[in-house]
Amino acid sequence: MAGAGQAIDQNALDEWRARILADPGLVLDDPEVMRSLVLASEQAMGGNVVDLRSMAMERLESRIERLEETHRAVIAAAYENLSSTNQIHRAILKMLDGERFEDFVLSLGGSVAEVLRVDCQHLVLETADGGAAPEPLKSVMAIRGPGYVERYMSLGRSVPPRQIVLRQIAPADQSGSHGDGLYGDRAPDLRSEALLRLDMGPDRLPAMLAMGSEDPHRFKPGQGTDLLAFFAGTFERVLRRWLA
Repeated sequence: MAGAGQAIDQNALDEWRARILADPGLVLDDPEVMRSLVLASEQAMGGNVVDLRSMAMERLESRIERLEETHRAVIAAAYENLSSTNQIHRAILKMLDGERFEDFVLSLGGSVAEVLRVDCQHLVLETADGGAAPEPLKSVMAIRGPGYVERYMSLGRSVPPRQIVLRQIAPADQSGSHGDGLYGDRAPDLRSEALLRLDMGPDRLPAMLAMGSEDPHRFKPGQGTDLLAFFAGTFERVLRRWLA
C-alpha cells in the first residue's frame, strides 16, 4: 500500500512539474507562492547570507501594490466623473422639458432634483423692490431684495465673489440673518448645500440656485465644481429666455 501511495504522489508531482514547466506563470503570477519559494531559499542559505534578490523582490512588490492602488483610484475617479457628467446631462434634459415657465421652475423641486440626487432646490431672484413669488411657485422660488445673493453666498463676509459655493451647514444656519428661511420647512434636515450664482444679463440683478442635501458630505469645500458650473451656465441661459 505504501508503495502504491508513493507512486501516486510521484505521479502527481510529475504532473505538477510538467504543468509548471509548460506554463511558468502558474508560479510567477502568484505572489504567495513566490514569497514562499523565496523564504525557503533564504532558509536554505542560512542567516549569514544576504539575498539581494529577495530585498529587490520585496521592494518591487511594494511598488506594484502602490501602482495597483493608484490604478484602481484613477479608474474609480474616471467612472465617478462619467457618472456625474451623465447625471448633469439628464438633469438638463429634464429641465428643458417644461413647456411653460411654471413647469420649468417646478421641475427644480421635482424631476430635476431627483436626477441630481438633492433633497431640495430653490431659485432666488433679486428684484429692486423685493416682493413675493407667485403662490404656485413659492415652494421652489423666492424673491429677495438687492444684495441678497452676495450676502447669502459669502455669509456676510468680505470675500471675492465666486460662481459656485459648496459648504456644509447646520440647522442653525438656516435661521440666521443670512439664511432668511430660504429652505422653509426643509431647513432643519439639511446638512450641506451648493449655491450657483446666476448671471441674468446686463442691467439685471443676479439670481441664485440653491441645492440642499441631507447628506453632510454631498457638498463640501474642495470638491470639483466644473460640472456644476456647466449646469449653472445652461440654467441661467434658459432662465433668461423665460424672463425675457
